[in-house]
Amino acid sequence: MTSAAARPAKQRRSDTLHRLESDVDAWVATAAQDGGSPYLVPLSFVWDGATLLFATPADSPTGRNLHATGVARVAVGPTRDVVMIEGAVVAVPPAELPEEDAEIFAGKTGFDPRELAEPYLYFRVRPVRMQAWREADEIEGRELMRDGEWLVTD
Repeated sequence: MTSAAARPAKQRRSDTLHRLESDVDAWVATAAQDGGSPYLVPLSFVWDGATLLFATPADSPTGRNLHATGVARVAVGPTRDVVMIEGAVVAVPPAELPEEDAEIFAGKTGFDPRELAEPYLYFRVRPVRMQAWREADEIEGRELMRDGEWLVTD
């Protein structure tokens, strides 16, 4: 599949924000603090305009890694229209997550960790670096955010 032309930067940012607002699932990559093996899992998320909100069992490899290292790499979308995010992570116990956020998460993802017996944690991922591209013609200019600041404005 070849696109007609590379998208201009503003269009790429707009498409990226649309994907973050409308997609439900992402691939989340983490690694143990001691440099152990990388771990990759699909997780559902909600984008609030500034952070991605995930939930996973507190004692899972992903939960432990996110809590211990405070970093993650996230991929949203298919390989030919991907958004790659490197982010800073903050763990949020369910009792500390605002009820409205928990309801939004459950409504969008169809999954409510508050209803499960296994202890879950929510994790907020604040993008520090964000890239988006579709094909080789969009590799140049793929970086949309650096150090938490958008490089492309509306």
